[in-house]
Amino acid sequence: MLFDKLTHALGDALRPKPRYITVTPVTERPAAPVLPPPEALPAHVAIIMDGNGRWATSRGLPRSAGHAAGTEALREIIRASDDWGIEALSLYAFSTENWSRSKEEVAALMGLLLKYFSSEIDELDEKGVKITILGDVDGMPEPQRTALLKAMERTGNNTGLKLNIALNYGGRAELTRAARLLAEEVKAGTIEPEDIDEDEFAAKLYTAGLPDVDLLIRTSGEMRTSNFLPWQLAYAEMVFDDCYWPDFDRAHYMKCLGVYAGRDRRFGGVKGQTPSNAKEEADP
Repeated sequence: MLFDKLTHALGDALRPKPRYITVTPVTERPAAPVLPPPEALPAHVAIIMDGNGRWATSRGLPRSAGHAAGTEALREIIRASDDWGIEALSLYAFSTENWSRSKEEVAALMGLLLKYFSSEIDELDEKGVKITILGDVDGMPEPQRTALLKAMERTGNNTGLKLNIALNYGGRAELTRAARLLAEEVKAGTIEPEDIDEDEFAAKLYTAGLPDVDLLIRTSGEMRTSNFLPWQLAYAEMVFDDCYWPDFDRAHYMKCLGVYAGRDRRFGGVKGQTPSNAKEEADP
């Protein structure tokens, strides 16, 4: 009996053991964003560049460092818009309300403004970018006002990307200004009140001659338009990205364009309509 037990134990010891392979699951990486085809891209993109200060604060840096980092993102997004054939890009850089920030922060922003135009104007002009300032240029400090006027004059005849930078801008102020200009024309007898329509009003806006905004992007996760282009955003699709502006790169931009391309734009009508043909079908 003892022999049998020893034989059995020896057989168990010599018998090959099954091998177990531990498989570690591979986390699937999210697919890289893909640029939509040209026909699916918006003609006019507007961006509220938000989150510079919070980006800096989260890193223990002064807010001015966030604004400096934001200019790097600005440079890349302008280049991407030009590379991808976007017709117009409107950027909310400094609102009329931003004057209420600390003197130090305002001074830093004004300094960055001068530095940006000094360092970028040659490349922008070479690429055929046309610069337009949206807002009260006369209300800017003299050095900045001079730089802005020179940039608009230098690039005024360019036919490439239409780069619109909102500085000292407020949407309600823009609408009030347009109404005042029309009122002056009525008073002068150059136009009758009944002749004022949407086209006449739009012609008095800073964006006269540009298509309405197709896509509004706002960074930092905030979900409001903050008095930016209220007339021009009437039919715009809106995409709100959680990342702070200094982190907004081509991949984020491409993702936002993809979201836009997937939207069903109806303009108050049915699929496939635009504001113009929707009106035509509604007219008797």
